[in-house]
Amino acid sequence: MIRATTQPYALSGQPARGPGRRPVGRGRLGLLREHDAVEAPVRIALLGPIAWRTPPRAYGPWELVVSLLADGLAERGVDVTLFATLDSLTSATLEGVCPRPYNEDPELDGRVWEALHTGHCLSRSGDFDIVHNHMDWLPLTMSHMCLSRMLTTIHGFGDRRIMPAYQRAASAFVSISDADRTSELQYLATVHHGIEMSQWPYEPVPGDALVVLGRIHPDKATADAIEIARRVGRVLLICGPVQDQRYYTDLVAPHVDGERVRYLGNIGGEERRRVLSRAAALLHPLGFDEPFGLSVIEAMACGTPVVGYRRGALPETVDNGVTGMLVDGIDAAVVALPDAMALDRARIAAVARERFSSARMVDQYLEVYERLLAT
Repeated sequence: MIRATTQPYALSGQPARGPGRRPVGRGRLGLLREHDAVEAPVRIALLGPIAWRTPPRAYGPWELVVSLLADGLAERGVDVTLFATLDSLTSATLEGVCPRPYNEDPELDGRVWEALHTGHCLSRSGDFDIVHNHMDWLPLTMSHMCLSRMLTTIHGFGDRRIMPAYQRAASAFVSISDADRTSELQYLATVHHGIEMSQWPYEPVPGDALVVLGRIHPDKATADAIEIARRVGRVLLICGPVQDQRYYTDLVAPHVDGERVRYLGNIGGEERRRVLSRAAALLHPLGFDEPFGLSVIEAMACGTPVVGYRRGALPETVDNGVTGMLVDGIDAAVVALPDAMALDRARIAAVARERFSSARMVDQYLEVYERLLAT
């Protein structure tokens, strides 16, 4: 599956590299016009995370987004190199030093391998026009060593204490939702995540169970989902990795009986698609202002309505009364569920497919690259 790109896109109006000059094409990047005289191939490095494989086997939202972007750019002929774990699968050129995800191997210290991974990418930064960082704050601390332009997609601020790395960085920034922006930074654009719609089949006839999918953690308010399902008298399927063991032990595990409340584990692939597409609704309570929420758009792509808390990015991703219902707590969720489950599943899927395809995401990033290279 791993291959090199042979038909590079170009930025219009730039002198061609090397001894030859390529005829003008109709590439997406640069929005080339037929009367442009020359074009130069543009080389992109995607600096991806290494906590999980790219694409992830199960949980790994950052890795999934980077995977879809890398493959989408490669499909358009962009000269793109993905820096990820060496067991990753991509249509781009694969580079890296970390043999496998550090979350899957206790012998690998994540701090050490993230530093090695970042250093390796930046040591090659002179080979690229843009280094597109998806690895949070660490590469920003070394951004002044980058020999090309750096662009950072901010996948969320996990802790306010990382802000100095952003404020002092030599990088441009993209937010993944308007809700996740901070007044302390300037942004080139907001680019909502996209998914490969062919992997999320529309299901017109769902089952009766409700689903909550994501990290089991106070941020995701899994215990609220359990209470909502109990009050409406429906089975709840819980899916996702346990990221707060005490929260799981105290507030989630006591309710898991294998019948009314079932924990399916950290599911991915076909099982994730099956569970989301057959759900009567996705419950998406929140204990924090979530930057995006991939499971929300995955569910909607299948036609599954979302009942979620009105905070973070959800008002941007859920069309209230069309693809789901936005509420302000457990009581309101219980009241809203019947209306949510009565929504037109075909319309939910159609809206999601129009708004959140990976092709749209790739197109928007190409426009961002053009703007960055024009500065």
